[in-house]
Amino acid sequence: MAEFVESKLEIVMFPWLAFGHLIPYMNLSNELAKRGHKISVLLPKNAEIRLQKLNLYPNLIKLIIPHVDGLPYGAETTADVHTSLESLLATAFDELYGEIKSFLQNLKPHFVFFDFAYWIPDLAREIGGIKTLCYKVVCPAVSSIALIRSPVKTAFMASTAVELVEPPPGYPSTTVVLRESEAKLLSFLFHEYGKGLTFYERVKKGMTGCDAIGMRTCREIEGNFCDYISTQFEKPVLYTGPVISEPKKEPLEEHGISNWLEKFEPGSVVFCAFGSQLILEKKQFQELVLGFELTELPVLLVVKPPEGTNSVEEALPDGFKERVQERGLILDCWVPQLEILRHKSVGCFVTHCGYGSMWESLALCDCQLVLLPRPIDHIFNARLMEKQLKVGVEVEKDENDLFTKENLCKAVKCVMDKDSQIGCLVKENHKKWKELLSSPGFMSNYIDNFIQDLHELLVEKT
Repeated sequence: MAEFVESKLEIVMFPWLAFGHLIPYMNLSNELAKRGHKISVLLPKNAEIRLQKLNLYPNLIKLIIPHVDGLPYGAETTADVHTSLESLLATAFDELYGEIKSFLQNLKPHFVFFDFAYWIPDLAREIGGIKTLCYKVVCPAVSSIALIRSPVKTAFMASTAVELVEPPPGYPSTTVVLRESEAKLLSFLFHEYGKGLTFYERVKKGMTGCDAIGMRTCREIEGNFCDYISTQFEKPVLYTGPVISEPKKEPLEEHGISNWLEKFEPGSVVFCAFGSQLILEKKQFQELVLGFELTELPVLLVVKPPEGTNSVEEALPDGFKERVQERGLILDCWVPQLEILRHKSVGCFVTHCGYGSMWESLALCDCQLVLLPRPIDHIFNARLMEKQLKVGVEVEKDENDLFTKENLCKAVKCVMDKDSQIGCLVKENHKKWKELLSSPGFMSNYIDNFIQDLHELLVEKT
């Protein structure tokens, strides 16, 4: 093994056109380039402009700009289109086949890392001498539940809710699962996602065809799910660790955030952020702000304007601003989330449970966690955090997957009340996991072992 360890790898990254995929791929690229490996990242030009500041190794990471067409002018990522147009974006993505083929034939890298480009394994085999790694940037539990099932749409449609949420045989958890009321969320698997194939087919083909599966996680937290995937797909699962970018000192002066936070006692502010893509229905948005009002705690809310409205302001309930006054700051723009989470005044994080936010909140901050997931993959993250790691409290929802202001208030009070048993338990568990994840060498050891695993894959017969 020794003669392979020192040799440098050439790797092409080809992530799906969503910032929730592009950013983790860039973070991993930085870690690999830092160790002298040559990385090429394939991404569209507008994304390149936004991600350039994340590129810490411009001499080692080439940003190759493929052209994406067939969509409204200027649309290149999921952030540019409505969800209903994502299938068209996937079609345009697949039309890059010829361009990617030429690029790989000329470069002949050791590896291509991909996620939604299901045709990459066959293309790599056709060219020869290239290994493929399906690098997943969502929790392994959702891959286990979603992909280890019948691919037949008619079988899905004929199933009851109880049957749909029943985990597949051998699934390693009884708690990181869907509830009956969430069964309908699985229907996305059978939506068209690109020309002539479903979302299920796209993702399953990629995981079936690749040489190995990569997971953005660590064995200590999600090893049971990764072992299950390895067994089911009969191939190695490699861990990169969470791969969180180094915290940067970003100013909080913009929008008056810093001045506003400084008004409040340490650990008293509730911070709520829903990511760049989640848009609430107006009624749920109003339940959200009214729930925060009921807590009587200062609240910093970062949220997009609700569906059917032009601004957050116009969607606020009558009299809300007058009642809350200085106790509430509501923004609908990008903010430095990590810097806010690490501010001394912030004591609670109400999160949509995106995978990136999950790792940041676990490893880099001390806030109490309230979980309010919406998409299916975020729901699995929330169940992992509440049921397995026991580091947060999920807001209760009804059979229609809707929450009330009372239930939101109850969850926040539960973790913020100093006399709450549950609040003390999640705080203690959070502290334990943070100590592990932030311990010296923990993250870097995962990257070093991942690179060693890649070298061992190269030794195997291509």
